[in-house]
Amino acid sequence: MIKVISTIVLHQIWISQKLISGLKILAIIAFMLIMTTALQVKGQDPEFSQFYANPLYLNPAFTGTSEYQRVVANYRNQWPNQGNTYVTYNFTWDQFVSSIRSGIGVKLMYDRELNGVVNSINTSFLYSYHIKVNDRLFYTMALEAGFIYKQFNTSGLIFPGMIDQGTGTITGTYPLPFEDGQKIFPDFSFGMAGQLDDVYFGVTLHHLTQPDQSIIEGDQIGRLPLKITLHAGTKSHQFHRGLLSREFTLSPNIIYRQQGSFKQINAGIYMKEDWLAFGLWYRNNLSLRPDALIAMIGIQKDKFQFGYSFDFSLSNVSAYSYGSHEISLTFFFGELHRRLFNNAMIIPQM
Repeated sequence: MIKVISTIVLHQIWISQKLISGLKILAIIAFMLIMTTALQVKGQDPEFSQFYANPLYLNPAFTGTSEYQRVVANYRNQWPNQGNTYVTYNFTWDQFVSSIRSGIGVKLMYDRELNGVVNSINTSFLYSYHIKVNDRLFYTMALEAGFIYKQFNTSGLIFPGMIDQGTGTITGTYPLPFEDGQKIFPDFSFGMAGQLDDVYFGVTLHHLTQPDQSIIEGDQIGRLPLKITLHAGTKSHQFHRGLLSREFTLSPNIIYRQQGSFKQINAGIYMKEDWLAFGLWYRNNLSLRPDALIAMIGIQKDKFQFGYSFDFSLSNVSAYSYGSHEISLTFFFGELHRRLFNNAMIIPQM
């Protein structure tokens, strides 16, 4: 009897320590949120709802944090009932190099906005260095460097100067203040991610130099703004479902994003049972009215993962948007790394 009570007490102490560690991480992130609210920049990057199924886009510090070489493909169709208004494709590859305790990766993204009025291609190289603090804590720091090619197709646009005020007919063309509707510029990002027992966390700074993406010479508001992402989550203990005697795990998560006046918080939870996974997220752009609910379902095998998600719009544009679809595919290949220290992160796969 005494042995049983001692075991229960030790278990409760262990859970309390993990909870305190998690609260410390969340406290640090809350402090960072306060410090970032003063930034005054504009704009917004493409958005994915399957955050951890696109890990290198979320945080370059996830480069090389898988036990295998990893290839990820993502497809997002936002507001499809309006004629494929926003479509984004993303492809990444990364692996861990044990000889230098580092991760390397490549990212390629194509984004089409407003039915092809604005097209972007983003290609970059990622490098991360993995550091072990002790048996409970390790973290990675990463740099991402690449180029963004932006092309503006204005041939299908109608400007006020092209409309005849008397008849309302569209005549002629409108002289635009630029000749070449395309631009290429460098882009740099920094990321840090860590894991303490079953708690994982990170911070990302995208577009460090805030490059000028405007095709109009002398435009002072065309800079690509700095994007800040803070994220944290934990993998809970396994639970036992009595009806079918099956075990499953729960993973609560929170992600905060800020890019100029745009601020967004995502809170969600994943449930995984054997090879089947589910997810539910709540998204709010820091307003009284919520932005969306995100429902996810996925298949997770040792060398293959598939995820599908749908965004249920709850904002004022819900009658127009009709939600968004997203698909992710992840492949693992190569030999399993026998590492000198634990740096395979336990992040979710959707």
